[in-house]
Amino acid sequence: MSEPGQRPESVGTVVVAGLANLVVAVAKAVAGVLSGSAAVLAEAAHSVADTTTEVLLFVALRRGSRPADDQYPFGHGRETYLWAFTAAVVTFVVGAGFSILQGVEAIQSGEEQIDPLAAYLVLAFSFVAEGMSLLRSVRQVRHRAHRWRQPWLQVAQHTPNTTLKAVLLEDSAALVGLVLAAAGVGLSELTGSAFWDGLASIAIGALLLVVATTLAYSNVVHLVGRSARAVVREEIHRELSAVPNVRGVDQLLTLQLGPEDILVAAKVNFADEASRGEIEIAADEAERRLVARNPAIRYVFLDPTRRIR
Repeated sequence: MSEPGQRPESVGTVVVAGLANLVVAVAKAVAGVLSGSAAVLAEAAHSVADTTTEVLLFVALRRGSRPADDQYPFGHGRETYLWAFTAAVVTFVVGAGFSILQGVEAIQSGEEQIDPLAAYLVLAFSFVAEGMSLLRSVRQVRHRAHRWRQPWLQVAQHTPNTTLKAVLLEDSAALVGLVLAAAGVGLSELTGSAFWDGLASIAIGALLLVVATTLAYSNVVHLVGRSARAVVREEIHRELSAVPNVRGVDQLLTLQLGPEDILVAAKVNFADEASRGEIEIAADEAERRLVARNPAIRYVFLDPTRRIR
């Protein structure tokens, strides 16, 4: 599912998210040291992991957008999924691993003295920064959802653009993580126990595990070779069936070559009375219609076939 300009927009979304995460990571690290909060330090690790992820996603978009050549006739789109998968692993190891270990150590330490002011200030600042990044991601997904007339959450769940999905999930997880950290700091301040602060840190780690696993799975299925979404296949079938001299589509195969690249192969039943020239004209018209309808369609292969009666 794509429209013109989606790739540059995705790059912009990744860059904005990366810059926001970098600033927030530094602020959280300073606040974590000053406040002595394990949850805030876990959030700092969370932002470091997110920043590293954004760098990898930027690399993914750049390398995946390289043009096709003799060695890679269908382009490099799938390399995007490889780098995005690596980004998910970074989130899993750096973010989740550090957060959980930090939380366990905090709980084992017992009593804890937390200076909450720095923590609260940075968490509030981070919430605003992450919220702005999330709003940009949501706007991009809503734009796609409007094109396909579907709920934006459903589009976000099934989009082949896993870089956009990563930013959306990470920003959402960041906001949830900030709430968890604030709750941990507040409860530890009230009770004087490190348990709540440590528990919040572990909860942040668990949240990151969910995000990392979700993103890893999304990229693996596309690396293996996944078809275009059902709504896209249905649209392709309708457009092919509407071409003059086409009597039916006997078989339709699609392959998601990259976040914004789709291959279409179909066995098309042309009218028995259609001449060779008319079939060629119909095939050109079919490709023109498909690309005009969905610019993500890069390759169209039609196999004329006779319907078995």
